[in-house]
Amino acid sequence: QAQLVESGGGLVQAGGSLRLSCAASGRTVSSNTMGWFRQAPGKEREFVAAITGSRRSTYYADSVKGRFTLSGDNAKNTVYLQMNSLKPEDTAVYSCAAAPWGRNVFLKGNYDYWGQGTQVTVSS
Repeated sequence: QAQLVESGGGLVQAGGSLRLSCAASGRTVSSNTMGWFRQAPGKEREFVAAITGSRRSTYYADSVKGRFTLSGDNAKNTVYLQMNSLKPEDTAVYSCAAAPWGRNVFLKGNYDYWGQGTQVTVSS
């Protein structure tokens, strides 16, 4: 059983930055693909970014490519989502998730464990 705890959300003005953290316990991030998804009010949960356990590969949604950077610290069993140049449309609850290596990282159904989520609000 794994537990994932997100932190770092908050309110920021458009153009600002936030760094989200996802700390894992009970399961090492080094052996799993770690992903971030977000859900805005009235919308489906959507893929944001993912990083493989080896840290050799990262994947991003087109909407965040060039603005968001996902990294991992295996020693701390934590992954980080650095979000720059934030836009009002980035406002959502952001959740991290863990999936076994080898599954399609873009599909939320492939992730077995989820955190509670952290709210990110970007004001215009």
